[in-house]
Amino acid sequence: MTSSPVDRLPPLTPPGSPGTPALPWPLLQSIAAVANAPLTSIAEELRKALAPYLASSALVIFTEDCTGRPQKKAGLESIISGVSIEELDSLRAALSGEEPWVGDAVIAAKERPVLAMKYLSSRALLVLTDPVVPDSEAGNAEAGADIAKYLWHLAARRIHEKVADAPPAYLLESRAASAERLRVTSELVDQHATTLEIVAGALRSTAMDDAAARAAATDLVAKALVRLRTLSDRTTDLIEEPVARAFERLREDLLPLTRFSGVEVQFVEPPLNGRALPGEVAHAARAIVRGLLLAMLDQPEVRRVRAQWDCDGENLLINVRDDGGGTLAADASSLGRLDRRVQALDGKMQVDVMPGWGTDVSVTLPLDAPQAAPADVSAWKLGSRELEVLQHLASGQRNRSIAGALNISENTVKFHVGNIFRKMGVTSRTEAIALATSIGLR
Repeated sequence: MTSSPVDRLPPLTPPGSPGTPALPWPLLQSIAAVANAPLTSIAEELRKALAPYLASSALVIFTEDCTGRPQKKAGLESIISGVSIEELDSLRAALSGEEPWVGDAVIAAKERPVLAMKYLSSRALLVLTDPVVPDSEAGNAEAGADIAKYLWHLAARRIHEKVADAPPAYLLESRAASAERLRVTSELVDQHATTLEIVAGALRSTAMDDAAARAAATDLVAKALVRLRTLSDRTTDLIEEPVARAFERLREDLLPLTRFSGVEVQFVEPPLNGRALPGEVAHAARAIVRGLLLAMLDQPEVRRVRAQWDCDGENLLINVRDDGGGTLAADASSLGRLDRRVQALDGKMQVDVMPGWGTDVSVTLPLDAPQAAPADVSAWKLGSRELEVLQHLASGQRNRSIAGALNISENTVKFHVGNIFRKMGVTSRTEAIALATSIGLR
């Protein structure tokens, strides 16, 4: 039987209460708010839920489950707009275990007091800046920390599960956000790398007399270049994952299950030179194989399961087969949920149940985002110039490039973009690109 997120959490005892009496009603409301929050507002709901026990100036969640938007933030704008993936990744790497850590860390380019916690199952990270235990909880700080950990684990599990059940619209938006972030990062890398290379060349020039100064400056510039390239590679890793590495993560995820189930699980690895997987595909593929394995292990007489990945250049090909009696129903609810996940990525799943011989499931996941046929955009009531601007937006161009292409000023482009957002009912560039792309506008 599959348990809910709350069922799987450790028992929660209210502060100052012996045994396990009824939970305080405000805490129950907080648990419900976090559990039911959509991905776009889960950070805000978690911050509100934590406030009575652990207040903060800002709350940041860093999770690779959401490849398009790995940061979920709430609080002071000066902090949440400045925090970087590099800062969060460095902090996460320094933590061990899931216990809360309190200390000083660089967040939003400034060293400040933080409380940080990891969630090992999905490698998610929670960061609270300027954490304060309210006066009402001052005498019960330990219990407040326990409740904070409980709520964080609930939020992390809900994020993981919500991404697993993500609808097609979310996946399209996530891919658009990923592509946009990669493009912007690449531009920044090229710009700063060129600048630093020029500085390094000048400092290496023999026209400068102070050799020691040149050597020191050259060393600093070289380190800055390495750091910048590392940041670019890290961002790319969130968007694409080598197929062999993605499969190895699957094997690591399933190791505890395979170790204690008594069932032999054979892993047939994909070719090492296979095409890299988009982040959404890699994450979905691991979740699908985990779900299939759990469904197969629920059958009696299963002694062996084989999981295989392959890549034909356009699709990730997954095959999972057991040696049971073929008792897994093709219309089982567990398989239906996985099939919906496959369809969300425009993929296909085929289930072959062979009585007496086992169950064989094949899944095909396209590596490229689904291409929708061009649709009528008249519902948005865009003017001819606004439609031109939107087409340039959908192709990934920035305001300056659009202005040059249309021979108008950058301020005029901004004016048109604002009108486009209003007419399309979106609030960001990424949403507009995702919506336009989803109907085939290029």
